[in-house]
Amino acid sequence: MGVILAPDNGDATSPDVSWSWTWFGHFRRALAVAEGIDLDSMVGFGGDRSWDTVETSLSPLLSHPGDEWELTAAECAQLLPRLSEVISRWHAAPSEDLQAYAERGQDLIEVVRVCIHQDVPLMVF
Repeated sequence: MGVILAPDNGDATSPDVSWSWTWFGHFRRALAVAEGIDLDSMVGFGGDRSWDTVETSLSPLLSHPGDEWELTAAECAQLLPRLSEVISRWHAAPSEDLQAYAERGQDLIEVVRVCIHQDVPLMVF
């Protein structure tokens, strides 16, 4: 079973992202590393460090350990600049893994942009 990230707009033609849960987990871990965060130390991921102690605009995307949640359009707008910056850096990285995350992450950026433009939540299920 995988994860789908899609705008909650009722439009089946809107872009979405469909990944395996394992791949999504690796992608989020790579984002956390880019922000200097040890995901395993965080609440919801086996640790006891509160998300309130972390300063990153990517927190809304990183802090949900469950399999069904959503981000508001405002949260999408908050995380888009930093997500775009990290993805751009990964495109130029010598690591094949980071380049793969960048390619797939670009799809996520497009979905986030739709959510912002249409003022709808990003559904993760």
